[in-house]
Amino acid sequence: MAKLLKLRGGTTSQHGSFTGADREVTIDTDKETLVVHDGSTAGGFTMMRSDVMQENLDVNGQSIVSASNGNIAITPNGSGKVVLDGLSYPTADGSAGQFLKTDGSGNLAFATVELFPSGTSMLFQQTNAPTGWTKQTTHNDKSLRIVTGTVGTGGSVAFSTALGSGATVAGGSVSGNPTSNLSVSVSGNIANTTLSTSQIPSHTHNVPLINTPGMPSSNQIGGWQGNAVSPGGNTNATGGGGSHNHSHNLSGSVSGNITAGNLAVGASTATINVNYVDFIIANKD
Repeated sequence: MAKLLKLRGGTTSQHGSFTGADREVTIDTDKETLVVHDGSTAGGFTMMRSDVMQENLDVNGQSIVSASNGNIAITPNGSGKVVLDGLSYPTADGSAGQFLKTDGSGNLAFATVELFPSGTSMLFQQTNAPTGWTKQTTHNDKSLRIVTGTVGTGGSVAFSTALGSGATVAGGSVSGNPTSNLSVSVSGNIANTTLSTSQIPSHTHNVPLINTPGMPSSNQIGGWQGNAVSPGGNTNATGGGGSHNHSHNLSGSVSGNITAGNLAVGASTATINVNYVDFIIANKD
């Protein structure tokens, strides 16, 4: 006949104040687990069940490892979540390329990396907007202007009309002469100015030689010598040829107009046809 072994047992509360003998085993009737005693620790040491963990797991500086390169799976029941160090992880996988993002309150969720905030406008050298962007159709056939202040729009002539194929600029030769009825009126006087020796032009004076009875036939006048019957000689040069001014009280006016007269511009045109590269403007969704 089989024998039945029964161990002493009690509630969790009762075990809290019970100190069993060394190597004694009792039953916690609330947790339905074994409790091993060491003869000194009140409440003993509760053994872990294979189907449910009823107390906090204290690894006490140890590691949770798997054998033979096996995975360590933590799978909460139902809508339960894995919470590590206060951070609640999502219960389902995200999309490719997403990352875990916190809401600042301990909740993690998968999110898409956004390098540009929603509404950002950018230029793309392609016909269609890339994924995650919407092509803007407000502006078409316009040029770009770089500004340091507030952005805006302006102008009324399309780019292809002003600078594209077929655009021209007028020009040509100018012929004829302008006409005028201009008149000048001047009144007042210019004062006289006495020139100094340094202001008069450099010059000499001719001095005739005089034949005086009783005098030698050769006479000296003004530093020049010559026969008494000669026409004479020149003095040393004097005068500096310097500049001078005249004071005045002149005043005047100009009246009349200049008109085009028979001026004419010859008709001619030049083709512009500037090189260009097309871009689109797209807004971040």
